[in-house]
Amino acid sequence: MPEKSSATAVIDTDDEQHMEAAPDTARTRRPVTDRAVSVRAALAVLVVVAVVAVVGVVSWQWRSAAAELGSRDTAAADRQHAEQVALDYATGAAQMNFENPQEWRARLTANTTPELNDRLTKAATSMEQLIGPLQWSSSAHPIAAKVESESGGIFRVICFVDVLTKNVQAPEGIQSTATYKLSIDSGRNWLIAEISGIDAPLGGAAPR
Repeated sequence: MPEKSSATAVIDTDDEQHMEAAPDTARTRRPVTDRAVSVRAALAVLVVVAVVAVVGVVSWQWRSAAAELGSRDTAAADRQHAEQVALDYATGAAQMNFENPQEWRARLTANTTPELNDRLTKAATSMEQLIGPLQWSSSAHPIAAKVESESGGIFRVICFVDVLTKNVQAPEGIQSTATYKLSIDSGRNWLIAEISGIDAPLGGAAPR
């Protein structure tokens, strides 16, 4: 009888060991599931980060391209404005009438910096001494203007004006082309800062 009891005890002990082993197996499986969830979560985060990065790059490229196009448009508009300022000035300066030299002087000094205005006023005084006796008059029509260079907001423009000049020596008129080279300062409200060269009807009496 005692031996039977011993065998039964052994069996019971094995059953207990088996029962105790089951929870251990379950516990060892949980971390595998947790790791799988963690990997999926990490992959999802990486995908989101990648999408955000791509969107950011595309957005930056678009803004960069838009800024570049805007800069080009602004530069083109500035060049066109400088050319128009120069051509308007040259056309006005080339028109004169000995009967009303004040109007010509006003056009000659219009839209110029104070420094250049002073120099042109002095030049006009000298030229008026010739305009009267010669009964000088001229009409002008714009031909073209072109920006040659730009630096620091200062545009150097060359422009051409068709001029018909009449005086006591040529009452029927002489056709010629006047060439003006101007420096226009966009930072000073597009004032003309310099006239570096003039091939005008009066032989370039204005300051060079």
